[in-house]
This record gives sequence, C-alpha cells and structure tokens, in this order.
Amino acid sequence: MSESPTRPSRAGRTPAPRAQRPDAAAGLPDVDAKNLSTRAFGWVLVVAGAVGLVGAAWLAIEKYLKLVDPNHVASCSLNPFLDCGPAMASWQGTLLGFPNPYLGVAAFPVVMTIGVVVLTGARLPRWFWLTMLAVTTVAMGLVVFLVWTSLYVLVVLCPFCMVVWAAMIPLFWYQVVHAVQEGYLPVGEGAKRLVVDNRGILLAVMYVLLVAWVFLEMGPTIVTYLQST
Repeated sequence: MSESPTRPSRAGRTPAPRAQRPDAAAGLPDVDAKNLSTRAFGWVLVVAGAVGLVGAAWLAIEKYLKLVDPNHVASCSLNPFLDCGPAMASWQGTLLGFPNPYLGVAAFPVVMTIGVVVLTGARLPRWFWLTMLAVTTVAMGLVVFLVWTSLYVLVVLCPFCMVVWAAMIPLFWYQVVHAVQEGYLPVGEGAKRLVVDNRGILLAVMYVLLVAWVFLEMGPTIVTYLQST
C-alpha cells in the first residue's frame, strides 16, 4: 500500500506576501502619507479659532471701554503706526452696523467647536464643509479689505486686528486644502497634489506676502518714526 503524501504542518507554512500599494511597489512615495490628516485639520480649527477669539475679544472689550469712556486710551494704542483706535473709530470698523470684533467673538467659538467635533472622528457631510468654506471665504475677503483700509486709508496698524488676520489665513487655507483633498472642490489630480502636498509651504508664502505688503506700504512711516525718536 502506498503512503499518502505528507501535508505540510501549519507551523511550516510560509506566509503569503502582503499586497503592496501600487505606488510603493513602483518605488514611489506613499501619497496618503502626505495628505492632511483629520487630527491635524481639527487642531488647526481649534488653535486658529482660539487665537482669533483672543484678538476679537480683546478688540471688543476695548471698543466697549471706549464707548463707556470716550477718553479711554486702548491698550493696543502703542505708537503712531501701531494703534487700534483709528480702526475702531472708522466706518470700516462697523460694516454691519455694529463693531466688527463682535463677529469674531460669535464666529470663532463655532470654529473651535467644529474642530473639536472633527477631533472626535465624526464625519460631517459635504454640504456642511462647502458652506463653512463659503462663509470663511467671505470672512477672508473682509480681512483683505480691512488690511487694505489699514494700509491705504488709516495708514496705521491695529495690533489685535493683525492677530485676527494671522488666525484667518490658516483657517481659510486649510479648509481649501481639506475640500480639495476630499474632492469637495473639483480640481485635477495635479492641482490636488500641488495644494495638498505643499500646503505648509503655500501657507508660509501667504504670510510672507502679507508681511511684505505691510512693510512695502508702512515701511517709510515706520522708518521715519524710528528716526525721529
């Protein structure tokens, strides 16, 4: 009687190789590793929202103190080119009939709350993110208008306004990155990878452009003041 062939034991089996991603098999970098993570996006919303809230709340307090006491000198009135008084007194400072900082006091906590929701892992629908991006885009347009007003009309910089400006840039930009990455904004694959993979560099470029704009317009005023002191 012939013996039946011996079956290999489980312990002796060689595990099948795990399937590789196409980009990894081709020796290319893992595209997903460059994506904006949900956790990072949530923290951007929380931190930038908190920074914006501090700037807006401080301006709101200064505006209230000025209304109570017309002789009040704001704590952010530091010198001829760093003074939040002219911005608060201008019509541009009350575009909707009430002080602009009140918008930030109401809106930034909402942004922070959304950031916390994102950090919990909740997935919000496409229409929600597009609505939020649309609102943030309008707010960013307002910031650009106020920067222009500060440089060309008032010719003075508002310190706490600049805090809000600094917070709005990443809030706006990272929502654009998130919308492009998730396919909420239809763009080509090349544009998508350009935006997502280089989001940090492009954010830095935005800050550099803002600082350059300010110094190109306010530089002579600042130099003249420093020379006279």
